Amino acid sequence: MPDEFFSGTDWQGSSGPLVNRNVHPDDLWPHSLQGPAGKDALADGLHPILAIGNDAAAEGRGYDQPCGVMVTFSSAAERAIMNVAKGFICRQYVANVLTYDGGDAATFETSIQIGMAIYVDDSDDLAAGCTVSLSPLNDAGLYNPLAGWVWYDQTEDEDVGIGGANVDAFPKTVADSLTYTLLNVLMR
Repeated sequence: MPDEFFSGTDWQGSSGPLVNRNVHPDDLWPHSLQGPAGKDALADGLHPILAIGNDAAAEGRGYDQPCGVMVTFSSAAERAIMNVAKGFICRQYVANVLTYDGGDAATFETSIQIGMAIYVDDSDDLAAGCTVSLSPLNDAGLYNPLAGWVWYDQTEDEDVGIGGANVDAFPKTVADSLTYTLLNVLMR
């Protein structure tokens, strides 16, 4: 289970496209510098997928809200550089929750398929290092913005890419409980 946002040198699943934009941390969510409590803090070297804009009001938060993946962060400059390019592929811990009931994770996906929708999810049930799930609504019943879709890793392309003769890695079977799976996300 992740306890901090995704880091490391292999956070990129593709070398582009890159559309990097400066964003003030107060306009990004979910993270602990802006709220909610229980989420990891932004720091250089971490690469979470985050939503950009209003996180609280139902009228300002929605499926079509912009999202991006953090490229760099500077607490001194109070600036994050977010890649907002459609088609960029990044690695993230994805929670397999599908629905919430009474604020608790209720149903879970046990067979992760290529092309499944991935949403930015600020629900309290998710671990500090996880900002995305398979649920279109958070634990308060508000829309989660669509971040992208489950995609292939370079080592999962059949008979091409890194590693040579690869086999189809999908579907990925996970437990029928809250599980975090490291997946590639094709950004929307």
